[in-house]
Amino acid sequence: MVNVLAFDCAGNGAAVAVLASGHIAASRSDEAAVGQAERLMPMIEAVCAQAATGFADLDLLAVTVGPGSFTGIRIGLAAARGLALATGLSCLGVTSFAAVAAAVPPELRPLVVALDSRRDEIFVQCFRAENDPDAPVIQRPEDAAKTLPRGGLWLAGDAAGLLLPWLGPGARIVPRSDRIEPGALARLAAAQWRPGEHPPRPQPFYLRAPDTTLPRTAAR
Repeated sequence: MVNVLAFDCAGNGAAVAVLASGHIAASRSDEAAVGQAERLMPMIEAVCAQAATGFADLDLLAVTVGPGSFTGIRIGLAAARGLALATGLSCLGVTSFAAVAAAVPPELRPLVVALDSRRDEIFVQCFRAENDPDAPVIQRPEDAAKTLPRGGLWLAGDAAGLLLPWLGPGARIVPRSDRIEPGALARLAAAQWRPGEHPPRPQPFYLRAPDTTLPRTAAR
């Protein structure tokens, strides 16, 4: 069995879980939207201590790569890369879409994962079957709704409520699916990874360019 330390900072707050011997040995979530950089490593230490699991007992690290909070994505990736370098563990990147979908029972399909971009648009990906996702997009809710299948859609993610009014009858929100569940993230990573594999270093998945401002040229 694969032992996994999984964590997320791309969504709301931070979340950490340890999967050991086939079960979630410990997990913790903190919904505060700021301060992940200060809280993540203590959370990891606390969850590993609760699970009585050290890095020598782990096989894999897993981290969400986005889309989501630019700052949170960078914090999570920096922690994952640092831990992988220090421990020699493989590190698997998982999109926020896949992490949210992993916590939803497979019979609830087609499933649309809608994530808040903190702008007019939302991040959207449709999973028509358990392992059959459409390409992710970033669109206004009314435009995203036009591209989705009609009928009995299930919605998950923290922007599901923004998308629901634009869909026809039969669309429903999966209860308690508005944030990434770290235990589901750990189980998904364990299912995707094979011992001995060395995945590429996780890269951020933004879907839209970061908000940056170029420095002004100094006056001559």
